[in-house]
Amino acid sequence: MSKRFTAGAVATATALALTVTGPVGPANAEPTVSRTFTVVAEEGVSVDAAIAAIRSAGGTVVSRTDEVGIFQVTSERVDFAARATAAAALVGAAQQKAIGRKPKLDRIEQEHLLAATKKAAKDSAKKRGTKMDPLDDKLWGLEMIRADKSRKIEPGDRRVKVGVLDTGVDASNPDIAPNFDWSLSRNFAPDIAEVDGPCEVASCLDPVGTDDNGHGTHVAGTIGAAANGFGISGVAPNVSLVQLKGGQDSGYFFLEPVVNSLVHAANNGLDVVNMSFYVDPWLYNCTANPADSPENQAAQRATIAAMKRTLTYAHRKGVTLVGALGNNNEDLGAPRTDVGSPNYGPTQPYPRPIDNESCWDLPAEGPHVIGVSSLGPSYKKSDFSNWGTEQISVAAPGGWFRDGFGTDTHRTDANMILSAYPKHVLQEEGSVDADGNIVPGAETFVFKECKTNGECGYYTYLQGTSMAAPHAAGVTALIVSKFGKNERRGGFGMDPALVEQHLYRTAAERACPEPRLQQYRNEGRDETYDAYCAGGLNFNGFYGYGIVDAYAAVKTPLKPNARP
Repeated sequence: MSKRFTAGAVATATALALTVTGPVGPANAEPTVSRTFTVVAEEGVSVDAAIAAIRSAGGTVVSRTDEVGIFQVTSERVDFAARATAAAALVGAAQQKAIGRKPKLDRIEQEHLLAATKKAAKDSAKKRGTKMDPLDDKLWGLEMIRADKSRKIEPGDRRVKVGVLDTGVDASNPDIAPNFDWSLSRNFAPDIAEVDGPCEVASCLDPVGTDDNGHGTHVAGTIGAAANGFGISGVAPNVSLVQLKGGQDSGYFFLEPVVNSLVHAANNGLDVVNMSFYVDPWLYNCTANPADSPENQAAQRATIAAMKRTLTYAHRKGVTLVGALGNNNEDLGAPRTDVGSPNYGPTQPYPRPIDNESCWDLPAEGPHVIGVSSLGPSYKKSDFSNWGTEQISVAAPGGWFRDGFGTDTHRTDANMILSAYPKHVLQEEGSVDADGNIVPGAETFVFKECKTNGECGYYTYLQGTSMAAPHAAGVTALIVSKFGKNERRGGFGMDPALVEQHLYRTAAERACPEPRLQQYRNEGRDETYDAYCAGGLNFNGFYGYGIVDAYAAVKTPLKPNARP
């Protein structure tokens, strides 16, 4: 019997995300270079019909995700994408093509490494927060969201599983290891030499529990680093951390690994998934942007359909979805011209005016995603953070290197978010030497903690909405830990809609600043960073329903059907 998939309840399928098909041969075509595509079937089309359409267009199915109608396809036809788009059974095809290596240094998240002038953090900056683990006095974000107090009521439940959909997780870090779930963690993003460099292992599929970028480890530490008297502690220090490697070592997030990560989370009872990225190569995916070629329009329509369908599937299977709003310093309800897309492939980026009605920043603007903006220690919106009443849900500490103008904390590393980081990535970046020692000059932003047995953990500062989202994800995990229930089919969980409602209702309301038009000239930013905050105390474009509050979230009684 053929399986069918819809945006609603998807046919009950026991297969995991990558169900490899048998031979499905391509139509006759002139042999050229084999290309790889992610193909999306139309709503309600059977798997068999979709495969037949792919074969007719000249493609071979390599793997498939039946639950949401996504197929990985290879083809030697130069016109495969056009033929797939023309097929009634298919939305379209997005080619996986990457040329050139993306640098690992993110100019927003690691701004402090690129700063022309920088001061050492004063002791007064270092003493923010309440100390739990040795480095927790540097975690001002825990104090801002009252996670230092919430753990006295609810430190998290081991049965609650938080997926880190990212570049991997370094499970060797002593703060990550106690909470790492080896049984459910997976790698869905094999290394691609063209963007990631030479593969570290013969299969090009990095082992579970590794992270050759560092981003995912940093996110994981903020969510759930163990409160073990060592290093740092996370917002929810007793929950389980599940690696969902959907990002490349280079920092790209391609459509198919992201989809497969989310389907795996949905099918395996994960409670929360953090998504601190956008799906490459388009900052905004548009249905029919006049600036795009027909092929690129079709690829973006396929991405939109795939992401919306998959996010809905995960939500209906019990996953609370948390996403970073992005670091493009723009109102998501009134986006500027996109000048950075596509960010990989043979086509250079070109200007794309963005129509808000037909373009989406995914996954942040996808269905059921809790969108998180970034704040600095002063509670101001970080200059880089996206905002806007259309998509924002809540705000959280994400760091802001330039915060504190007029004080001795201005332009100091301590304004950012400290979390776990892989030693070998710090060595590649040059801040730790071959012997594992912090190099002179890096002591303000890299920290090393060692046990008596010689086991060491490393930590560094980053900033971004990528760092804000895991603070919110940690609070959602605490909500599930506190109010979740045993489920009929085994496991433990909570309705994502109820989690979201409680998160909003317990967030600390914060009004727009005055003047509402915030400028960042003192911080060295031009008019492109100007941000207007619309809305009232209950909900506005900078803070959404408020700043996530871990203590209020676990102390306030649950009120189903209550409004935020």
